[in-house]
Amino acid sequence: MTRIRRGYIARRRRTKMRLFASSFRGAHSRLTRTIIQQKIRALVSAHRDRGSQKRNFRRLWITRINAVIRERGVSYSYSRLIHDLYKGRLLLNRKILAQIAILNRDCLSMISNEIIKEVGYKESVGII
Repeated sequence: MTRIRRGYIARRRRTKMRLFASSFRGAHSRLTRTIIQQKIRALVSAHRDRGSQKRNFRRLWITRINAVIRERGVSYSYSRLIHDLYKGRLLLNRKILAQIAILNRDCLSMISNEIIKEVGYKESVGII
């Protein structure tokens, strides 16, 4: 009886996994079972950290905007600015506002001054 050679499908699957784990250290890049476990772990971490990265960047943008806005005066803050932007129907997201705050502080103060004039400072502070 002649010898039957095995198929290539399982070998192709394992090769694909080895390519994914080729940069891992030690047994994590050599042993098939360990490669599978580390691949699952890496993909879970990547999925989890994508959400946390979005949260961290949003916090950073808010902090930057708030720091620049509070330089104008203690009575005006980030939350009032965002509220006034929505009232004035000026739709700028936090990422763009943070870039304006870093690159051109005068421009952000001009935007906030225009919004205050348009909406009315007394209304934004709550003094009516």
